[in-house]
Amino acid sequence: MLRGRGSMLAQEQSKLIGAIAQESGVPIKTIRYYEELGLLKSSGRTEGGFRLFTPDVLARLHFIKRAQSLGLTLSEIKEFLQVHDGGELPCEHIKTKLEEKVQDIDEQIRQLLILKQELEGLLSGWEIKPVDDHTTICPIIEQD
Repeated sequence: MLRGRGSMLAQEQSKLIGAIAQESGVPIKTIRYYEELGLLKSSGRTEGGFRLFTPDVLARLHFIKRAQSLGLTLSEIKEFLQVHDGGELPCEHIKTKLEEKVQDIDEQIRQLLILKQELEGLLSGWEIKPVDDHTTICPIIEQD
């Protein structure tokens, strides 16, 4: 009998997916997707089949959303959560990944600066010249 009562207490402390969605601002569909990917685990289901989650899922959702805002992929986030779930802090793993992201951003900036210079060069010599060739769409873009 105690076992059944403990189960009922755990179920009472759990929250329905709709309440979690409302409190976190994360849509129900996204929460289901995260569960499907293994980022979240439901604590069970109601008799009606609705997912139940423990209140700590809110902190986990916050972590996921913040990590995404820093450019981390769901796959990377899953790795970090697995380290955490194994009883360790994933901070060193995260630090390494963020350093890689900074290097990627530096490369993107370099590529964008090259593109910007090329576009500025095209625009500085902007002059529409009539062409007799009907296959040419815009000579300024088509010139190398």
